[in-house]
Amino acid sequence: MTDKKASLTVDGLGETIELPVYAGTTGPEVIDVRALTGKGYFTYDPGFVSTASCESKITYIDGDKGVLLHRGYPIDTLAKNSDYLESCYLLLHGELPSESEYSEFVNIITNHTMVHESISRFFRGFHYDSHPMAMMCGIVGALSAFYHDSLDINNARHRIISAHRLIAKMPTLAAMCYKHSQGQPFMYPDNNLGYAENFLHMMFGSPCNDPDVNPVIARAMDRIFLLHADHEQNASTSTVRLAGSSGANPFACIAAGIATLWGPAHGGANEAVLNMLEEIGDEKNIDKFVARAKDKDDPFRLMGFGHRVYKNFDPRATVMKETCDEVLEELGLGDDPLLKIAKRLEQIALEDPYFIEKKLYPNVDFYSGIIMKAIGIPTDMFTVIFATGRTVGWIAHWHEMITDGYKIGRPRQLYKGATTRDFPERATRPPANPSIF
Repeated sequence: MTDKKASLTVDGLGETIELPVYAGTTGPEVIDVRALTGKGYFTYDPGFVSTASCESKITYIDGDKGVLLHRGYPIDTLAKNSDYLESCYLLLHGELPSESEYSEFVNIITNHTMVHESISRFFRGFHYDSHPMAMMCGIVGALSAFYHDSLDINNARHRIISAHRLIAKMPTLAAMCYKHSQGQPFMYPDNNLGYAENFLHMMFGSPCNDPDVNPVIARAMDRIFLLHADHEQNASTSTVRLAGSSGANPFACIAAGIATLWGPAHGGANEAVLNMLEEIGDEKNIDKFVARAKDKDDPFRLMGFGHRVYKNFDPRATVMKETCDEVLEELGLGDDPLLKIAKRLEQIALEDPYFIEKKLYPNVDFYSGIIMKAIGIPTDMFTVIFATGRTVGWIAHWHEMITDGYKIGRPRQLYKGATTRDFPERATRPPANPSIF
């Protein structure tokens, strides 16, 4: 916090409005505009792109410099030295765990991975070709009906139990979505396996065989979870906070986040990468599609390049590129047609002056999409895996909001509709000619 003030003058208003200016530990200073309401004004900011809706100590992004910090730790440092569950502990509690704290946390999560047996019957209500995100929205929202013993959001013990349950059960539910779509039996978690290893076992394993998960693939999946764990006040996180501000239970709030993530403008980027590769179809078509991408009058866009937040490079992409190379080498997929296209596009983006000048570097979605395709995960499961990794970030922000004190969210609007009108008799009304849809 600083002693600085911003002064606002408005035509027709005789006085100057003084607004306090606050400084965080890093990042831009913010102008506190709450006093404007008392003067008869409020701000207009579509998309809230210039509005800080909260204070937070969890994640910091500097898009111009390509910086992403979780509780002060750079994302590449965590990806290279930590694992997903240790990063979960960090996001939830603010500090890295000691050896004993880490072991205890892993043990708690491992022993919460089972879901109520009735949930398996719940899945039977979904059509076999239901979209996995549709199932995840419904199932996660329904968890409050199964675990209603710890839904008091003002009880710290209840909040941490719910946090543990959500982090632990999301991979189980995600795998169940996949198995249901394949008509295969659900796989129970195996408490002898690590978090990502267990997820892959439940995705691709069979009751007929013992667990057999490639450690290189398991490490890649763990990194995908870790690199998607939190990303500050994005659309889904803001939705979780907004839902939580009403006092809703944590399962309902996370279901709201999942619904928001489902939108193609938010969580569908890595799926869009695969759709783009399939549209290109063959290496011989790459130059034509690159030329189309450079043509400002052509609607075609290369997906997985550049980022709305990162104007330099996506710091997650560097680590994910290394992981991508490891996976492709391990699986011997150098001859896969789509992956050949992907690697050629990567080379072009890193060497072509057009892409370099516009800072259209491959982002985390580009590489994670390639990895998941290589592993054999269908594209409609990509966003489910994103949601699984992001769950801890949603919970951390929800918990921070509850503990910091909160008001129910209530954005304002710039009203452009009709003013007060008389109500005419139906027989005298002209055709409405509705144009909303």
